[in-house]
Amino acid sequence: MSEMKPMGNKNLRGPAITCIGGGTGLSTLLRGLKKVTHNVTAIVAVSDDGGGSGVLREQLRMPPPGDIRNCMQALSNAEPTIEMLMAYRFDSGDLSGQSFGNLFLAAINGISESFDKAVIRMGEVLSITGRVLPVTTQDIHLRAEFEDGSMVVGESTIPVAKTERSSRIKRVELVPEAVKALPACIEAIEEAEMIILGPGSLYTSIIPNLLVDGVAEAIMNSDAVKLYVCNVMTQPGETDGYSVSEHISEIFEHGGGRLFDQCLTSSDKPNQAILDRYFQKGAETVCVDSEAVNALGVAVLSESITAGNQNLARHDPDKLANEVMRIFNERAPTRQYGS
Repeated sequence: MSEMKPMGNKNLRGPAITCIGGGTGLSTLLRGLKKVTHNVTAIVAVSDDGGGSGVLREQLRMPPPGDIRNCMQALSNAEPTIEMLMAYRFDSGDLSGQSFGNLFLAAINGISESFDKAVIRMGEVLSITGRVLPVTTQDIHLRAEFEDGSMVVGESTIPVAKTERSSRIKRVELVPEAVKALPACIEAIEEAEMIILGPGSLYTSIIPNLLVDGVAEAIMNSDAVKLYVCNVMTQPGETDGYSVSEHISEIFEHGGGRLFDQCLTSSDKPNQAILDRYFQKGAETVCVDSEAVNALGVAVLSESITAGNQNLARHDPDKLANEVMRIFNERAPTRQYGS
């Protein structure tokens, strides 16, 4: 799999950081990280079955392209027009709601030997920093079991089902259960100097990666600096009312052990107008219950990492990346890199 590794001197490219997740959270992290290291790998979940990705998945029998495309856009160094094209979403006709970037990746997949090779070729077109890897190329779905004993299959159905049942998610699992990881993903974890989980949807972006054979084990066996970046807000239909320790407990439970010993949270408090908007949608700030987190063997790091002057409570890519570098340099003093 050497063709998937960026070339150049490792020390000049910055620390080898492997990020695991999906959705907008992972792409936000990558957008900042590409400015502090050229040696970044994104391992992305491929269980999405909703929206435009779900349509292409069903009609073309390919893995869902959306999260992969988002991550490549975040790492892209292409001309502005190309970036605008990748983000363009049709608003009428049969393609209404579909992203051009998704269609572009689908077309490349059609002329490639496999989906992972299609992702490589799209990365070349977009001149991305680092690399993006689907965690597997198998056709997988996500199944959730709720505390009331009921079950649903399909990532897009989980939030709706949870809300309708008013029951917490007990466990999620992959269908089929035995899923092989892309070998390059295991290599990226084993070779990483730092491994980051999150930010992102707990049950539908982070945990699905850990359910793929070998991924959680590779993380636990790694001597890299390991960090979890917790979401700023809870997610309606998924983590309603969850504290930081509950996020971590679910990751450890599904991953089969303590996968990290540090958790980064935001010390910024969104203004009341923003909180009111989120509250109307059923979301609230994630409670940082430090004592409960410490009891899990995890240290809480609280820093100013959210974006200011906007209407959303989200991480700021540059603040987050700079904090990641500070944590890396503090925990790996013999492997210092600039931020």
